[in-house]
Amino acid sequence: MIASTNTGQHEDGVDRRGFLKCMAWAGTGLLWTVGGGVLSSRTFGQDAGKATGGFRFVQISDSHIGFGKDPYKNTVIRTLEEVVARINALPQKPDFLIHTGDLTHLATPREFDTVAEILTGAKVGKIFWVPGEHDVIGDGSEYLKRFGKGTKGEGWYSFDHRGVHFLGLVNVASQGTDKGLGVLGAEQLDWMKADVAGLGDSTPIVVFGHVPLWSVYPQWGWGTEDGLRALTLLRRFGSVTVLNGHIHQTLQKVEGNMTFHTARSTAFPQPAPGTAPSPGPLKGVPADKLRTLLGLTTVASRERVGSLAITDSSL
Repeated sequence: MIASTNTGQHEDGVDRRGFLKCMAWAGTGLLWTVGGGVLSSRTFGQDAGKATGGFRFVQISDSHIGFGKDPYKNTVIRTLEEVVARINALPQKPDFLIHTGDLTHLATPREFDTVAEILTGAKVGKIFWVPGEHDVIGDGSEYLKRFGKGTKGEGWYSFDHRGVHFLGLVNVASQGTDKGLGVLGAEQLDWMKADVAGLGDSTPIVVFGHVPLWSVYPQWGWGTEDGLRALTLLRRFGSVTVLNGHIHQTLQKVEGNMTFHTARSTAFPQPAPGTAPSPGPLKGVPADKLRTLLGLTTVASRERVGSLAITDSSL
């Protein structure tokens, strides 16, 4: 799903025609500024990420390398390579990249090799990962062997970067456990509670995982059963941004001090919630429109104003 534009004026005074003109070089997208849980939008061309002391990072998701069905079986590698080229063309080098899962389609060594080889070309300081359900087919050991160094449990962890605390969560099924798709589990929640206990309420929090923590469309498994328990642990913080993948389209929601954002896939789009009998690769997309449904997310931190800015762009 691409960000919508109205026929009238935007809050920043740009009409629809002006908006589309500004966006032509980058595909459809909006720059979302998050301050105290309130979002305001501006056109993509207005770069708010160059404030002194700020930083930015990129989120990509759902590469599905190894997907073997038409009409996407011959495009998933090429579109991921295009995303890397877009990252390398950004005017400001991102501090790091976050991949929110489903790196691969069948979790084979060859697929993981391909993902790693392509993303090695991204001009970012570091890459952080969380698994999708397609990455833990079997016992999940291949994913953990490659990307789980220093993590807890099935691959969860946290880190700090320039005053922002990041939580990488795992809410996908893994064979041999009592968890299902869209479940965090008691062990991870206990770890999370201890992890944030010593942080001040003013610490900006970024949570990233594969399945959305909020209930997007439970009928399709688009939500996390115990996500509310995780979010309750974060309600005391003044700024919380939750980044997910899984649904292959951009959806956003603001709830109090929390902003929820799902990313497009780099591989193929899925139907909007409830518009098809079941989720799955969207068929019948004209070749010239496919790249408008794929893309990446850029997030900028502006320390002077204590906010984050989220930008989506298509290929």
